[in-house]
Amino acid sequence: MLDLRYVAQNFDAVVARLKARSGNLDLGPFQKLFTERRELYVSVEGLSARRNAANDEMKRKAKEDPKALDALRGDLRAVSQEIKEKEARLKEVEEEISRILLLIPNIPHESVPTGASEQDNVVTRTWGEKPDFLFTPRQHFEIGEKLGMLDFERAAKVSGSRFTFYKAALARLERALVTFMIDVHTQKGYTELLPPYLVLRETMMGTGQLPKFEDDAFKTSGDPERFLIPTAEVPVTNYHSDEILEGGQLPLKYCAFSPCFRAEAGAAGRDTRGLIRQHQFHKVELVKFATPETSLSELEGMTDDACDILRRLGLHHRVMLLCTGDMGFAARKTFDIEVWLPGQGAYREISSCSDCGDFQARRAKIRYRAQKGDKPQLLHTLNGSGLAVGRTSIAILENYQREDGSVAIPDALVPYMGGLKEIRPL
Repeated sequence: MLDLRYVAQNFDAVVARLKARSGNLDLGPFQKLFTERRELYVSVEGLSARRNAANDEMKRKAKEDPKALDALRGDLRAVSQEIKEKEARLKEVEEEISRILLLIPNIPHESVPTGASEQDNVVTRTWGEKPDFLFTPRQHFEIGEKLGMLDFERAAKVSGSRFTFYKAALARLERALVTFMIDVHTQKGYTELLPPYLVLRETMMGTGQLPKFEDDAFKTSGDPERFLIPTAEVPVTNYHSDEILEGGQLPLKYCAFSPCFRAEAGAAGRDTRGLIRQHQFHKVELVKFATPETSLSELEGMTDDACDILRRLGLHHRVMLLCTGDMGFAARKTFDIEVWLPGQGAYREISSCSDCGDFQARRAKIRYRAQKGDKPQLLHTLNGSGLAVGRTSIAILENYQREDGSVAIPDALVPYMGGLKEIRPL
């Protein structure tokens, strides 16, 4: 959530930068409320001055002309009543502004390129080369079905569309990837967490999933209602909600494996085949808590940590700096990592690493003291996939496929697969 005071003091600049995110963002009601808020503040201050003057006048008249007190009391009551009414309206206006603020995205950092869509994103670096095949490479779902290890039909029978049964060596591959990723990240100083998969409404609010994206969430009907997490970012970022950390602790770095659950309400008709867009998938999430001065450099480090998984797996990829119009709701700067999928003949996102500034910390009330005894201030939160596990499985299937239908196992994963060096059809 944006800082109300900052928005009030820099309204025109904030509006201009937010419109760079989306030309369709209508801030008219917000601007109208801010105008009314300023007018109410001025009016209340003027009336308060009148009330104070009337009080002083009453004290003076009480000594000089007691008979004049009744008229002064009447004027004082009228002024006090008007102040009461305007303060009540001011409270309503500020509550409405706070409600709207929950629906307004983060302000893009000045280093983010202005653009309307993914077409305006900027390639910052690439690693590796696209593999050459002497045959036409297949897409992952064709490979998985040919292996007899991806079963979409039985999953649909059990759970409906956009679910999958993994089987045999492919199930083991998914599990091996999780352990491999967690091992790499913990060796780099990330602390592993195994988070809850159900969270409260205020937890989803803390990271910005609610209220804007409630239609994309699965929730229970209990009391209290709970939400299935769309990503481990939600519980892990809220791990320190309502806390004051000491500056010497920062940066704090966490990694967490979890299933992720998304209704994908806004994704009708997209990637209907295969594993790209499922209601349930696995991910290893990276979360950092950093000082405002270091968060952008921590974002670079987090992005490289995610890329390192792909480098170790020998998967060609590129890093994209997202433009203003393609960033996520809570982000102020984002790098997407896109892996090459030869079966699709396209790059696909496998990780999105974002610096959220103090946007989430303000919602979740996460602060730190730079020095002992200093006034607490909001820290910065960062998050990224390290990596999306299902999409990493997809990348291995498509990049390591063979003409006979078998799939080679990347060397880095062989120990995690119990020495298995290839996957052959059942």
